[in-house]
Amino acid sequence: DGNVYNTVQIGIQCWMKENLRTTHYADGTYIEIGTSTSTTTPYRYNPDVDANYIATYGYLYNWPAVMHGAASSEANPSDVQGICPTGWHVPSYNEFWQLSNYVKSQSQYTCGNNSTYDAKALAATTGWSQTTGNCYVGTDMYSNNATGFSAYPAGWNNGSYTGFGTTARFWTTSAYSSNSCIIFYLMNASPSSQNTVNGGSPDKKHALSVRCVKDSVVSEDFGEAC
Repeated sequence: DGNVYNTVQIGIQCWMKENLRTTHYADGTYIEIGTSTSTTTPYRYNPDVDANYIATYGYLYNWPAVMHGAASSEANPSDVQGICPTGWHVPSYNEFWQLSNYVKSQSQYTCGNNSTYDAKALAATTGWSQTTGNCYVGTDMYSNNATGFSAYPAGWNNGSYTGFGTTARFWTTSAYSSNSCIIFYLMNASPSSQNTVNGGSPDKKHALSVRCVKDSVVSEDFGEAC
């Protein structure tokens, strides 16, 4: 589609720091806009049902669109290119855990001297609904995004749209059952990221955001550009 994605190195992983907004797979196959939900047909959806938000929030995709026919994977790396461009792949839940664990291990990224409070360091500085809790993503948003990951709260589509401004939910390649998946998510009223099947939108027919991670690792010791 001619999109250009900014990237960020976090530990030895190279991540897109923007949500995917493609309308095609790398092989040129077109991804239809969804007008309903499906567990089998690949669909993309406008964030908050508004095409004006695509540039910032990307599209939302159902799991069939994300996987592009690939099988579930818990491996690190997942080896599932899926909807990602060549040289990149959809992360497994173990890759998101690697991201979260690295951030939690770095004192400059955690909030309030609590090693479990990593959400603010991953969340963008704009777009989140305001909250007042200590170390919440929606509190003092100017202090968010120390890592540069820039998670935007695009919400999700489960047949109706919800969560815009309050929740960033990302697909993983890791299925939990025949119709549900493990997802990675941040919430405006929480200080910690979550990686769970109970994230509110694990059904494969639901539509969530997608981040891609580079196939090759980068050297933390030598600070190679990703």
